[in-house]
Amino acid sequence: MNHPHIQRALRSTKRLIACYVALSVGTLAAVVVLRDHHDIVTGAVWVRASIVVAASLLMASFAARTARGHSRSYLRLRLSSAAMAVAIAVIVALPGTFPAWLKVEQAACGVLLLGVVLAVNGKQMRSAFATPRA
Repeated sequence: MNHPHIQRALRSTKRLIACYVALSVGTLAAVVVLRDHHDIVTGAVWVRASIVVAASLLMASFAARTARGHSRSYLRLRLSSAAMAVAIAVIVALPGTFPAWLKVEQAACGVLLLGVVLAVNGKQMRSAFATPRA
């Protein structure tokens, strides 16, 4: 865990997730402010924005525990970041499901999560959390 490459990957992961949290919370704040504009803030936008904030906060928790050496949190971080990146790709690709502004925000979240996926799935991170075989 003290190897410089692992420490760098963990720092990058935490920074990317902090940006993801900030963007998600900012989006939910914008949804609240624009709540009376039903053409750009639909029920689906409320649900999606709320889910993304919750997911980003969970990922921040997973990243913090991963940095302290918790292997289960590392696994949760790997799985959740990949799952959310796929979900975002689907949301951005599907026509008519969300307003364009939310798709742009989700694409930005997807880019941040892609960075997380790459960082936590690197060879050195995987080896640092590898479980010894019996």
